[in-house]
Amino acid sequence: MDTGVVSEVEVWTRACANDGRAFTSLFDRHRDRVFRHVLRLVDNAHDAEEVTSASFFELWRRRASVILVSDSVLPWLLVTADNIARNVSRGTRRYRALFDSLPRADATADAEQIAVAHIEEGESVGYMKAAMKMLKPADASLVVLVVLEDYAVTEAATLLGLSDGAARTRLHRAKGKIREQLTEART
Repeated sequence: MDTGVVSEVEVWTRACANDGRAFTSLFDRHRDRVFRHVLRLVDNAHDAEEVTSASFFELWRRRASVILVSDSVLPWLLVTADNIARNVSRGTRRYRALFDSLPRADATADAEQIAVAHIEEGESVGYMKAAMKMLKPADASLVVLVVLEDYAVTEAATLLGLSDGAARTRLHRAKGKIREQLTEART
């Protein structure tokens, strides 16, 4: 009985053979999930759109070497998005540091700037972002895949090139560091 649903493996195989429509299908399947994931990692929606686009560009560019996990490109996209988001955040910090070092006539922020900053950076989200930034990149990717995206530790381990035991140990330690950071931030 044919359900008419094409598996992601079949679509990916066609995309790897330079089928643009197949790649568009993958984009349509995963763009919202990747965008929501990235939105948790960057400062604003514009940056999240840029990182999402760059992640799919990398998927197309590196399609010959992409590793499928559970017959899906989504885990690869999420890890790639993590790496790109870190690069964007690092660039943004450098830009802000340069901008902040420039002389200003009036150093006080107006009420609108304060309100927008408060809305864009909710306290708990800010604490979580700070805690995640304290982790090594591989550990942060492991937390994202297992805790936030509900992948099995074994699947995340495969994607990150870790043994199951190492992944479990690193995940346990990363959760402890996050817990510690969140506790300190709230006191």
